[in-house]
Amino acid sequence: MADNKISIGVVSCSGEDCLGGTISRLAVRKMMDEIYPDETVTICLPLYLAGGEEERSFARDYPTIAVDGCSKCCAKRATEKYSGRVSAALDVSEIIGEKKALEGPLSTRDLTDEHREMVDKVTKEVKEKFEEVYNDYLKNTRQ
Repeated sequence: MADNKISIGVVSCSGEDCLGGTISRLAVRKMMDEIYPDETVTICLPLYLAGGEEERSFARDYPTIAVDGCSKCCAKRATEKYSGRVSAALDVSEIIGEKKALEGPLSTRDLTDEHREMVDKVTKEVKEKFEEVYNDYLKNTRQ
């Protein structure tokens, strides 16, 4: 992907009180560190909500994907409120199950193999959305 060098923003859930939030953040981190490190830009949701103009401008000007930990979809709603429509959105609870996603908080020090599998499953979905958004962006900018 680095041939065409564009950046795609990914806004992950900031919810600390449920497993879905933790899984969402770990999946986005994996995108940034391992899968598409040169093309993935994370947007800090708390700073975004507090009025961070740099985050809001990025989400307005570049394709952005929301990765929410539960059906409240805070990342998607905030992005659409302050910067416009997201290019794609994922709800972790739809991927790992609502009951699992709403389980209590989890420290990354306490990750089990099951949690790592959840992260991998969500990362795979984020990667698929990322590639769709990336290809659509390239196609639209060439027209």
